[in-house]
Amino acid sequence: MTALNKYIQDNLPRFVEELIELLKIPSVSADSSHNADTARCAEAVRQSLLKAGCTHAEICPTPGHPIVYAEKIVDPALPTILTYGHYDVQPPDPLELWTSGPFEPVVKDDKIYARGSCDDKGQVFMHVKALESMLANDGLPCNVKFMIEGEEEVGSNNLGAFLRQNKEKLKADIVLVSDTSMISMDTPSIETGLRGLAYMEVEVTGPNRDLHSGVYGGAVGNPITILAKMIASMHDENNHITIPGFYDDVLVLTEAERAELNKAPFSLEDYKKDLNIDEVWGEKGYTTLERTGVRPTLELNGIWGGYTGEGAKTVLPSKASAKISMRLVPHQKSGQIARLFREHFEKIAPPYVKVKVTEHHGGEPVVTPTDGIAYRAAAMAIEESFGKKPVPTRGGGSIPIVALFEEVLGLKTVLMGFGLDSDNIHSPNEHYGVLNFRKGIETIPLFFKNYSQLKSNNPS
Repeated sequence: MTALNKYIQDNLPRFVEELIELLKIPSVSADSSHNADTARCAEAVRQSLLKAGCTHAEICPTPGHPIVYAEKIVDPALPTILTYGHYDVQPPDPLELWTSGPFEPVVKDDKIYARGSCDDKGQVFMHVKALESMLANDGLPCNVKFMIEGEEEVGSNNLGAFLRQNKEKLKADIVLVSDTSMISMDTPSIETGLRGLAYMEVEVTGPNRDLHSGVYGGAVGNPITILAKMIASMHDENNHITIPGFYDDVLVLTEAERAELNKAPFSLEDYKKDLNIDEVWGEKGYTTLERTGVRPTLELNGIWGGYTGEGAKTVLPSKASAKISMRLVPHQKSGQIARLFREHFEKIAPPYVKVKVTEHHGGEPVVTPTDGIAYRAAAMAIEESFGKKPVPTRGGGSIPIVALFEEVLGLKTVLMGFGLDSDNIHSPNEHYGVLNFRKGIETIPLFFKNYSQLKSNNPS
């Protein structure tokens, strides 16, 4: 065991306790009632970075939630790694499905249960503790900068402006992100792509007030019924999205590329068993790995209207609403897809209702290179830490800012995450394995070492 790994092992209980304190802060970026909590969480992140050894850490205000910037510059001549993550979390609803409080972290079965434990506080904190561990032992082989934002879960609306205004401050050689997952702890992997996102909200209005369903039912269009029919019409019998032009720019993989993608270890039976479903669903002609990694989707994320309380209320509602997300693949553009959705939704609305379409946020799909020194450094680090070569995979989620790193800063990104698909991110009972947390802290210094060595041998 190296001195670094012994330090991590000896201090792991403290690391977990410090993470738990961070997880207690309900930094829900989507809920304005938690604005004070997000500000408090940003300050907690800043303090943790200073404690870990950063020589500078600051709170950077934005029109929304603040960004935490920190750095440890050991030698300007050395490579610089920009670490990105986020301290904001998803809303914890539905609360009744949690087995413990979402902001009352508990450790059971060697997993930390709390909102944000995996996405992304736990993974951000790996980098904080990796820095502490490196400085307590052999030191840093390169410079490190941190940019930890508070709006990732609501689209990173203010981060683009921050990047453009702080190009010099954020100057680096590569961006390192741990906000993704691995296949398993036995089969480590590195994500090499992320889907983009277009997130919409729709409202359907019928009569000017709620009506008695016995008096008016059958004579007046019911917004819930109409909305349900409109949404259902957006997939055909093959689960193909029916919005005209939706697939026009989709990058279609070759048969060889599809075969390579499907080499990743995957058990359909285990997948169904884990989710307690009898069968999977999706676009005809594609595997589950393809459907979740390289094909675009349209999903209903929430729907409401009418009476949903206890007992019965025979009401024909005035309004019905829904939230809809579309995951995008290269070369789709979020703005274009949002426009196509709006035009289609308005076109299919029948004359007995009015519709309103609101675009919330979006992000562009990305594919990260696997032929550069950064990917090699990550692959070498994971192989040394896990004892196995990582499998390259495509992620189904979205990190809107990754495309902007290249557009604004000219930087490529490495997606070296340590979560698991079974960690229930965005769901009740989100959790993060203590082993995952520890392995991340152990692997990050190896990436720093490998990247610095490879960069010195390939300075261009």
